[in-house]
Amino acid sequence: MTHTRKTTARVLAMTAPVALLALPLALTGPTASAQSSDSTTYMATLKPLNHATGSGMLMLQLTGSKAVITEDVKGLAGTFMKAPFPHVQHIHINGMGMCPDTSADKNGDGVVSTTEGGPAYGAIGTTLGKTGDTSPAAGTDIKIAPSGSEFHYSRTITLDAATVASIKDGKAVIVVHGIDPTTLSAKAQAEPSDLVPSLPLAATSPALCGPLATSQMAMVPGGGVNTGGGGTSGVQDSWMFVTAAGLTAAAGGAMVLRRRTAVEK
Repeated sequence: MTHTRKTTARVLAMTAPVALLALPLALTGPTASAQSSDSTTYMATLKPLNHATGSGMLMLQLTGSKAVITEDVKGLAGTFMKAPFPHVQHIHINGMGMCPDTSADKNGDGVVSTTEGGPAYGAIGTTLGKTGDTSPAAGTDIKIAPSGSEFHYSRTITLDAATVASIKDGKAVIVVHGIDPTTLSAKAQAEPSDLVPSLPLAATSPALCGPLATSQMAMVPGGGVNTGGGGTSGVQDSWMFVTAAGLTAAAGGAMVLRRRTAVEK
């Protein structure tokens, strides 16, 4: 009998910590699962086109039709007509889901214009302006475009069904427009924009481009991104409370078992 009670005490003492280790998984598992099933994060690495030297990174967290977008860009043309260079940018859709190479330059001027690059990245699906309209109609509105040689962009917007479908199908491409005209050939410098003829070709030609692809990296709310006020403090407090209670119970149980064993020896 004494041997049986000693064995029981050892088993209980060993299994109590194992049960406690399962508590965090039980409490956090459903939360993590719900988050991953509700939203998907996409990333685009922006690489230069048309003699541009810039670079950038854009992340888009898609939940239904809501998109939380953060972007950092540097190395672009800084000024245009003695003012910060406006860089209109868009999510292009329903093309081949890729950025064009130099073979897309059909007229031989050394520039892949927005129109020439169309078969690769498609038409404008969503305009990524600082404020206001995000439809294709705002695609050349330089008043709402980010500007300067570098910028941080963050905005939460609602996407239309066509843009959402193109993102999920892997056919959405981020294109940032506006290149330094001094880097172009004399022929290209003299040409008007294929989108806005009153502007030079350089003003609207692609400078950076990157396909959107799913990412394993979760977007961290910060900067100017509009995020909700939710948090994990409730879950953390509950976990700490249950863990503390479990540790106390386990310690108390172990002490009782030791005392009973000592008495029965």
